[in-house]
Amino acid sequence: MIGTHWGPIGLATGVWLDHRFGDPQRGHPVAGFGRIAEELERRWYADDELAGILYVLVLIGGATAATRVLERALPGPGRFVFGSLVTATALGGSGLGRAATRMEALLRAGDLEVARTQLGWLCGRDATALDADGLARATIESVAENTSDAVVGTLVWGAVFGSSGMVLHRAVNTLDAMVGYRTSRYRRFGWAAARSDDAMNLVPARLTALLTAACAPIVGGRPRDAWRAWQRDAAGHPSPNAGPVEAAAAGALGVTLGGDVNRYADHHDVRPTLGEGPAPSIADIGRAVRLSAAVELASLVLSAAIASLCGHVLSSRRRGGRA
Repeated sequence: MIGTHWGPIGLATGVWLDHRFGDPQRGHPVAGFGRIAEELERRWYADDELAGILYVLVLIGGATAATRVLERALPGPGRFVFGSLVTATALGGSGLGRAATRMEALLRAGDLEVARTQLGWLCGRDATALDADGLARATIESVAENTSDAVVGTLVWGAVFGSSGMVLHRAVNTLDAMVGYRTSRYRRFGWAAARSDDAMNLVPARLTALLTAACAPIVGGRPRDAWRAWQRDAAGHPSPNAGPVEAAAAGALGVTLGGDVNRYADHHDVRPTLGEGPAPSIADIGRAVRLSAAVELASLVLSAAIASLCGHVLSSRRRGGRA
């Protein structure tokens, strides 16, 4: 646990740093972790679930343990600086908003070829056959899903377990994005990464859906519409965690998401219809970005409260132990 009064302040500072400076263009720790993961996959890959389990355990165990050792070695002020930097690095809120905003600008300019390339910054689906409406829908779905994966989940795990919790969550999320696909290559090897990501985001995804419903009025929506879409439509989604957040976002925005085939390398997912209303337009991308930002702020407030409570409980236990 964070365990000190620096916790809530460190989370808030990290969010501010992320939005003020964004991701570094070079030397990003997540990119470095990805390169290590690629090299380890090259050496250890086998069409076998056990190989995938070992792959995940070594990578997330190494990253989390290294973070924990460094965190414990630092004095109080050093933990605050370290925790703030880890928060800023692990969060994807500002990058998500910028990528979606760039997509909106490209679609407004009619530059579909570049827009299809831009979609790769948001998700891994095949964009070659998508038109402007399809790209807008994919962008909004990705904003909703990544608000849970790259923002709310990171803040919640950080609130409870400090910097090492954030690194654990981001490492699992990164491995899922790399190997957690139901393709012929990764169906077995990537099983552990995909199931680990599902487990770690089970609670954050539902919290994201709740916050999305609560924040619906900010984009002209109604909380009950978001709640109804979540309860009615989420179960049909192939992902147990993307379903609730995408359905809630559809209800909050008053649009229909899903209802199509999404292609990923050598497999495809048939998505259910999520929400009610017209298909999303280019203008709805900006609304989705504003909704995501509101959910991030709400999750920061909640996570700061959780971090403060965890710190208070841990401090009380330490005082009780000394007594």
